[in-house]
Amino acid sequence: MSQTPDQSVLLSDDPPIDLRLSEAELAATRERIVSFIADTVDDAGAEGAVLGLSGGIDSTLTAHLAVEALGEDGLHGLTMPSEVNDPEVMSDAERVAEALGIEYDVVEIQPIADALFEALPAAAEDRMARGNAFVRTRAVCNYLVANAENRVVLGTGNRAEAMTGYFTKYGDQAVDCNPIGNLYKQQVRQLAAHVGVPRDLVMQEPTAGMWEGQTDADEMGLDYDTVDAILAVHVDGGLSRAATVRELDVPEAAVDRVVELYERSAHKRAMPPAPERDL
Repeated sequence: MSQTPDQSVLLSDDPPIDLRLSEAELAATRERIVSFIADTVDDAGAEGAVLGLSGGIDSTLTAHLAVEALGEDGLHGLTMPSEVNDPEVMSDAERVAEALGIEYDVVEIQPIADALFEALPAAAEDRMARGNAFVRTRAVCNYLVANAENRVVLGTGNRAEAMTGYFTKYGDQAVDCNPIGNLYKQQVRQLAAHVGVPRDLVMQEPTAGMWEGQTDADEMGLDYDTVDAILAVHVDGGLSRAATVRELDVPEAAVDRVVELYERSAHKRAMPPAPERDL
């Protein structure tokens, strides 16, 4: 732990567990991710990277680290609002791009999604299906630009999202790599503050922007500090269910909920299955 930890990255005064890194660990993590991005682009023989900018902390942190790795010309940002996105959050995405000095485009994806909804009106009545269509449309746009400009697509997923399945299959995880994929959400906020992301973005309420008023916490039924803690201690750490409840002082139902999310989303973390070969 740092001797002067930044309390601002915690969602509460007394989170179930403090997962913040020391100053030395933060510096090493930053260097490792920056090198990872640079190596990924170099190994692909690419000329840079494409990144979808949502205005949220994950894409904002990834953008900062990508510019550090590739320079301003090495990153092309895409801001892709739909009718359900908060205009203030989307303006944050443009604010990030302008602050970093990168090239970016604003792509209104509503007409693209509407074409899908009009072609398949019965399916479009399902709120989750509609929300996922927005996310997958953004992935198509990312790869259209990446293919045209010989770039790789950077993902913005963190460990908490990956382990709970809080992402759209072949949507926001249709990417070439996940630079911050091993960081719990608490650590994402800490590293973002460390690299100079403004506090209002660091502490912004996370949302996937799939429908109006959606928040990650409402969808998962738990705040990220609690999710992080249960993942770190129980799912990743292997502590028993009963010991996790005692160690973290969280309800049994919270542990069960995180385990349910983890198990139910296993298919998202695996290659599509095929029958065994008959040799």
